[in-house]
Amino acid sequence: MEDWALIRRLAAEGVPNARIAARLGISRTTVVKAVASDAPPRYVRTPTGSSFAVFEPRVKALLAGCPEMPASVIAERVGWTGSESWFRENVARLRPEQRRPDPADRLVWDAGDAAQCDLWFPPARIPVETGAGVLLPVLVMTAAFSRFTVGRMIPSKTTEDLLLGMWALLQELGRVPRRLIWDNERGIGRGASRAAGVEAFMGTLATSLVLLKVRDPESKGIVERRNGWFETSFMPGREFRSPADFNEQFTDWLGQANQKIVRTTRARPVDRLVEDRARMLPLPPVPPVVGWRHQVRLGRDYYVRVAGNDYSVDPSMIGRMVDVTADLDRVQVHGAGRLVAEHPRVWARGLTVTDPGHVTTAATLRRAFQQPRTPVDADAGLVRDLTDYDKAFGLDTSEQVTR
Repeated sequence: MEDWALIRRLAAEGVPNARIAARLGISRTTVVKAVASDAPPRYVRTPTGSSFAVFEPRVKALLAGCPEMPASVIAERVGWTGSESWFRENVARLRPEQRRPDPADRLVWDAGDAAQCDLWFPPARIPVETGAGVLLPVLVMTAAFSRFTVGRMIPSKTTEDLLLGMWALLQELGRVPRRLIWDNERGIGRGASRAAGVEAFMGTLATSLVLLKVRDPESKGIVERRNGWFETSFMPGREFRSPADFNEQFTDWLGQANQKIVRTTRARPVDRLVEDRARMLPLPPVPPVVGWRHQVRLGRDYYVRVAGNDYSVDPSMIGRMVDVTADLDRVQVHGAGRLVAEHPRVWARGLTVTDPGHVTTAATLRRAFQQPRTPVDADAGLVRDLTDYDKAFGLDTSEQVTR
């Protein structure tokens, strides 16, 4: 490399080729070639046939029919007996050429049009009532136009809790997007089917539900990128005492995050939210019916079950029908036109929540039941003169006495 540069410099200065060759101790032919070349000399290995070349047509044929076929299976099919790693490298080189292209269009989101919904599972166990730490889902909703994000931790992925969480986030947003975009979440729906209660919820909001098809990550990429951002920007260095503590910290952090400039829009979500909300639908005048709701006849143990936990009810309602309702925070039971039980909802599973007043009432009713009943004389106070019956039947009592 250095000789080549020196040869060209000396030749440019007018030094004869013979003198350059004698000065550098090289042949005149080397000098002539260096002066004639435009690039420094480099070693080029003469290409030779590869051991894989014989198998390449058959490998391409197999990949054309099944692009995801494992390299080990392909090696067995074509009879390869050489290096496994060398074969895998060549298959990896050919595989992209055989895959069918799946273009992804650039999506344009109009103001007020859509909000993307997703479940994010923070990589941290949150303490619940039992003291144990559990992995809980966070429902996240991002307005596609403004990129404004709201989120809340919920107890489970059941349809009841998902609808409760969606309604809470929409109230926080203050308006209803014209479309709510979901992936194939079991609690919302899959394919053409919808989970029980979802269609009524969407009908009350006057919005439409969009369930994405398989292999369509671009249509929900905004909210999914937010999930990765949460794990790198929100989670590090934080500790949580309870789900309520998590929600408080997360809400505070989102308030700051929504004021940061988004690279793709070059604007702050909180600023674009004004235009976004202006084109959204208003909240319904009548709230949708959401949450846990069922009717049951209260048994002797005077407990009802909600989401895997048992809650006590006024024992005076034993044997009667009661209506059980629950949201993310409270469990209520109504019967005979009045509230007969109210408890904070617990997020753990398999717990029994008891009101001490219900235990006292049950003890009173149990003692009353165990006491023998006082017999009642059905004929007491009902004695009547027999002559009243003679007169009723028209009998002359005086004649009967004379005879």
